Amino acid sequence: MAPWALLSPGVLVRTGHTVLTWGITLVLFLHDTALRQWEEQGELLLPLTFLLLVLGSLLLYLAVSLMDPGYVNVLPQPQQPLRARHCRECRRCVRRYDHHCPWMENCVGERNHPLFVAYLALQLVVLLWGLYLAWSGLRFFQPWGLWLRSSGLLLATFLLLSLFSLVASLLLASHLYLVASNTTTWEFISSHRIAYLRQRPGNPFDRGLTRNLAHFFCGWPSGSWETLWAEEEEEERDGSSQAV
Repeated sequence: MAPWALLSPGVLVRTGHTVLTWGITLVLFLHDTALRQWEEQGELLLPLTFLLLVLGSLLLYLAVSLMDPGYVNVLPQPQQPLRARHCRECRRCVRRYDHHCPWMENCVGERNHPLFVAYLALQLVVLLWGLYLAWSGLRFFQPWGLWLRSSGLLLATFLLLSLFSLVASLLLASHLYLVASNTTTWEFISSHRIAYLRQRPGNPFDRGLTRNLAHFFCGWPSGSWETLWAEEEEEERDGSSQAV
Protein backbone atom coordinates (compact mmCIF):
# COMPACT_ATOMS: atom_id res chain seq x y z
CA MET A 1 0.00 0.00 0.00
CA ALA A 2 1.32 3.43 -0.95
CA PRO A 3 2.27 5.70 2.00
CA TRP A 4 -0.07 8.46 0.84
CA ALA A 5 -2.99 6.03 1.12
CA LEU A 6 -2.69 6.46 4.90
CA LEU A 7 -3.66 10.11 4.44
CA SER A 8 -6.89 9.35 2.58
CA PRO A 9 -10.05 11.02 3.97
CA GLY A 10 -11.46 7.66 5.10
CA VAL A 11 -8.36 6.77 7.14
CA LEU A 12 -8.15 10.25 8.68
CA VAL A 13 -11.85 10.35 9.64
CA ARG A 14 -11.82 6.87 11.20
CA THR A 15 -8.58 7.56 13.04
CA GLY A 16 -10.00 10.85 14.33
CA HIS A 17 -13.16 9.11 15.56
CA THR A 18 -11.13 6.40 17.32
CA VAL A 19 -8.78 8.89 18.99
CA LEU A 20 -11.70 11.10 20.07
CA THR A 21 -13.62 8.11 21.48
CA TRP A 22 -10.75 6.82 23.62
CA GLY A 23 -9.65 10.37 24.53
CA ILE A 24 -13.06 11.19 26.00
CA THR A 25 -13.13 7.82 27.77
CA LEU A 26 -9.69 8.52 29.28
CA VAL A 27 -10.81 11.95 30.53
CA LEU A 28 -13.81 10.36 32.27
CA PHE A 29 -11.55 7.83 34.00
CA LEU A 30 -8.83 10.28 35.04
CA HIS A 31 -11.10 12.92 36.59
CA ASP A 32 -13.03 12.53 39.82
CA THR A 33 -16.19 11.19 38.21
CA ALA A 34 -18.51 8.38 39.23
CA LEU A 35 -16.17 6.01 37.35
CA ARG A 36 -13.31 6.83 39.72
CA GLN A 37 -15.60 6.42 42.71
CA TRP A 38 -16.74 2.99 41.53
CA GLU A 39 -13.12 1.93 41.06
CA GLU A 40 -12.09 3.15 44.51
CA GLN A 41 -15.03 1.30 46.07
CA GLY A 42 -14.08 -1.89 44.25
CA GLU A 43 -17.27 -1.89 42.15
CA LEU A 44 -15.68 -2.84 38.83
CA LEU A 45 -18.78 -4.17 37.04
CA LEU A 46 -20.09 -0.75 35.97
CA PRO A 47 -16.70 0.60 34.71
CA LEU A 48 -16.12 -2.64 32.77
CA THR A 49 -19.63 -2.45 31.31
CA PHE A 50 -19.00 1.12 30.21
CA LEU A 51 -15.72 0.14 28.57
CA LEU A 52 -17.37 -2.76 26.75
CA LEU A 53 -20.13 -0.48 25.47
CA VAL A 54 -17.54 2.03 24.23
CA LEU A 55 -15.63 -0.76 22.51
CA GLY A 56 -18.83 -2.16 21.01
CA SER A 57 -19.86 1.22 19.61
CA LEU A 58 -16.40 1.71 18.11
CA LEU A 59 -16.44 -1.73 16.48
CA LEU A 60 -19.91 -1.06 15.04
CA TYR A 61 -18.69 2.28 13.70
CA LEU A 62 -15.74 0.62 11.96
CA ALA A 63 -17.94 -2.17 10.61
CA VAL A 64 -20.43 0.26 9.08
CA SER A 65 -17.74 2.56 7.70
CA LEU A 66 -15.67 -0.24 6.13
CA MET A 67 -18.31 -2.66 4.82
CA ASP A 68 -19.81 -2.74 1.34
CA PRO A 69 -23.10 -0.80 1.56
CA GLY A 70 -24.47 -2.65 -1.46
CA TYR A 71 -22.41 -1.59 -4.46
CA VAL A 72 -23.58 -2.56 -7.93
CA ASN A 73 -21.85 -2.26 -11.27
CA VAL A 74 -22.31 1.10 -12.93
CA LEU A 75 -25.13 0.77 -15.44
CA PRO A 76 -27.07 3.21 -17.61
CA GLN A 77 -29.83 4.94 -15.64
CA PRO A 78 -32.72 2.83 -17.05
CA GLN A 79 -30.90 -0.39 -16.14
CA GLN A 80 -30.01 0.50 -12.55
CA PRO A 81 -31.81 -1.52 -9.83
CA LEU A 82 -34.86 0.18 -8.36
CA ARG A 83 -33.97 2.45 -5.41
CA ALA A 84 -30.28 2.46 -6.37
CA ARG A 85 -28.40 5.73 -6.80
CA HIS A 86 -24.99 6.77 -7.99
CA CYS A 87 -23.07 8.45 -5.13
CA ARG A 88 -20.95 11.40 -6.24
CA GLU A 89 -18.57 11.12 -3.28
CA CYS A 90 -17.92 7.36 -3.61
CA ARG A 91 -18.39 7.35 -7.39
CA ARG A 92 -20.23 4.07 -7.00
CA CYS A 93 -23.82 2.96 -7.46
CA VAL A 94 -25.43 1.82 -4.18
CA ARG A 95 -28.52 -0.36 -3.68
CA ARG A 96 -31.30 1.26 -1.65
CA TYR A 97 -29.14 4.35 -1.28
CA ASP A 98 -29.85 6.32 1.90
CA HIS A 99 -27.08 8.92 2.15
CA HIS A 100 -23.31 9.41 2.15
CA CYS A 101 -22.10 9.80 5.74
CA PRO A 102 -19.07 12.15 5.95
CA TRP A 103 -18.34 11.03 9.54
CA MET A 104 -17.79 7.50 8.23
CA GLU A 105 -16.59 8.32 4.71
CA ASN A 106 -18.92 5.64 3.39
CA CYS A 107 -22.39 5.35 1.92
CA VAL A 108 -25.31 4.00 3.92
CA GLY A 109 -27.17 1.55 1.72
CA GLU A 110 -29.09 -1.70 1.72
CA ARG A 111 -26.39 -3.85 3.35
CA ASN A 112 -25.11 -1.60 6.14
CA HIS A 113 -28.21 0.47 6.98
CA PRO A 114 -29.42 -1.95 9.73
CA LEU A 115 -25.96 -1.86 11.34
CA PHE A 116 -25.96 1.93 11.02
CA VAL A 117 -29.21 2.15 13.02
CA ALA A 118 -27.82 -0.29 15.61
CA TYR A 119 -24.67 1.81 15.85
CA LEU A 120 -26.70 4.99 16.43
CA ALA A 121 -28.68 3.31 19.21
CA LEU A 122 -25.60 1.97 21.00
CA GLN A 123 -23.68 5.20 20.48
CA LEU A 124 -26.54 7.17 22.02
CA VAL A 125 -26.51 4.93 25.11
CA VAL A 126 -22.75 5.45 25.48
CA LEU A 127 -23.04 9.22 24.97
CA LEU A 128 -25.82 9.63 27.53
CA TRP A 129 -23.95 7.55 30.08
CA GLY A 130 -20.79 9.52 29.37
CA LEU A 131 -22.76 12.75 29.77
CA TYR A 132 -23.91 11.62 33.22
CA LEU A 133 -20.36 10.64 34.17
CA ALA A 134 -18.92 13.99 33.05
CA TRP A 135 -21.58 15.88 35.00
CA SER A 136 -20.86 13.80 38.11
CA GLY A 137 -17.29 15.11 38.09
CA LEU A 138 -18.13 18.81 37.67
CA ARG A 139 -17.98 20.48 41.09
CA PHE A 140 -18.09 24.26 40.84
CA PHE A 141 -16.05 26.42 43.19
CA GLN A 142 -14.34 29.79 43.29
CA PRO A 143 -12.04 31.31 42.19
CA TRP A 144 -13.20 30.48 38.66
CA GLY A 145 -9.67 30.61 37.25
CA LEU A 146 -8.54 27.80 39.52
CA TRP A 147 -11.72 25.82 38.72
CA LEU A 148 -11.15 26.16 34.98
CA ARG A 149 -7.56 24.95 35.31
CA SER A 150 -8.66 21.87 37.25
CA SER A 151 -11.93 21.09 35.46
CA GLY A 152 -11.67 22.83 32.08
CA LEU A 153 -10.96 19.61 30.19
CA LEU A 154 -13.86 17.84 31.87
CA LEU A 155 -16.15 20.80 31.06
CA ALA A 156 -15.10 20.67 27.39
CA THR A 157 -15.81 16.92 27.42
CA PHE A 158 -19.27 17.55 28.89
CA LEU A 159 -20.07 20.13 26.19
CA LEU A 160 -18.86 17.80 23.44
CA LEU A 161 -20.93 14.92 24.80
CA SER A 162 -23.98 17.19 24.99
CA LEU A 163 -23.59 18.16 21.32
CA PHE A 164 -22.96 14.59 20.18
CA SER A 165 -25.91 13.29 22.22
CA LEU A 166 -28.24 15.80 20.56
CA VAL A 167 -27.01 14.90 17.07
CA ALA A 168 -27.22 11.14 17.73
CA SER A 169 -30.75 11.51 19.16
CA LEU A 170 -31.99 13.39 16.10
CA LEU A 171 -30.31 10.95 13.71
CA LEU A 172 -31.69 7.89 15.49
CA ALA A 173 -35.22 9.32 15.64
CA SER A 174 -35.19 10.26 11.95
CA HIS A 175 -33.83 6.90 10.82
CA LEU A 176 -36.32 4.96 12.94
CA TYR A 177 -39.09 6.95 11.29
CA LEU A 178 -37.65 6.19 7.84
CA VAL A 179 -37.31 2.49 8.66
CA ALA A 180 -40.88 2.33 9.98
CA SER A 181 -42.21 3.77 6.72
CA ASN A 182 -39.75 1.85 4.48
CA THR A 183 -38.24 4.90 2.86
CA THR A 184 -34.74 6.40 2.72
CA THR A 185 -33.26 9.81 3.41
CA TRP A 186 -32.71 10.37 -0.29
CA GLU A 187 -36.28 9.35 -1.18
CA PHE A 188 -37.76 11.43 1.66
CA ILE A 189 -35.92 14.61 0.67
CA SER A 190 -35.94 14.22 -3.12
CA SER A 191 -39.23 12.42 -3.80
CA HIS A 192 -40.26 15.15 -6.25
CA ARG A 193 -37.16 14.45 -8.36
CA ILE A 194 -37.25 10.62 -8.32
CA ALA A 195 -39.08 9.15 -11.32
CA TYR A 196 -40.50 6.04 -9.62
CA LEU A 197 -41.89 8.13 -6.73
CA ARG A 198 -43.41 10.87 -8.88
CA GLN A 199 -45.61 8.22 -10.51
CA ARG A 200 -47.32 7.27 -7.23
CA PRO A 201 -49.32 9.39 -4.78
CA GLY A 202 -47.81 7.63 -1.73
CA ASN A 203 -44.86 5.46 -0.79
CA PRO A 204 -45.10 2.28 -2.93
CA PHE A 205 -42.74 0.35 -0.62
CA ASP A 206 -44.62 0.87 2.66
CA ARG A 207 -46.15 -2.49 3.71
CA GLY A 208 -47.06 -1.59 7.28
CA LEU A 209 -44.94 -1.14 10.40
CA THR A 210 -44.44 -4.83 11.26
CA ARG A 211 -43.50 -5.94 7.75
CA ASN A 212 -41.28 -2.91 7.22
CA LEU A 213 -39.32 -3.62 10.41
CA ALA A 214 -39.11 -7.36 9.67
CA HIS A 215 -37.79 -6.71 6.17
CA PHE A 216 -35.29 -4.07 7.30
CA PHE A 217 -33.75 -5.97 10.21
CA CYS A 218 -34.36 -9.61 9.20
CA GLY A 219 -34.73 -9.50 5.43
CA TRP A 220 -38.24 -10.98 5.60
CA PRO A 221 -40.27 -11.17 3.47
CA SER A 222 -37.52 -11.49 0.88
CA GLY A 223 -37.76 -10.28 -2.68
CA SER A 224 -36.52 -7.51 -4.93
CA TRP A 225 -37.86 -3.97 -4.88
CA GLU A 226 -38.93 -4.47 -8.49
CA THR A 227 -41.21 -7.34 -7.37
CA LEU A 228 -42.70 -5.21 -4.60
CA TRP A 229 -43.24 -2.38 -7.06
CA ALA A 230 -45.00 -4.72 -9.50
CA GLU A 231 -47.24 -6.10 -6.74
CA GLU A 232 -48.21 -2.60 -5.65
CA GLU A 233 -48.94 -1.62 -9.25
CA GLU A 234 -51.11 -4.71 -9.73
CA GLU A 235 -53.06 -3.95 -6.55
CA GLU A 236 -53.69 -0.44 -7.80
CA ARG A 237 -54.97 -1.76 -11.13
CA ASP A 238 -57.28 -4.23 -9.36
CA GLY A 239 -58.60 -1.44 -7.17
CA SER A 240 -59.20 0.78 -10.18
CA SER A 241 -61.01 -1.96 -12.12
CA GLN A 242 -63.25 -2.74 -9.15
CA ALA A 243 -64.09 0.93 -8.75
CA VAL A 244 -65.13 1.08 -12.42
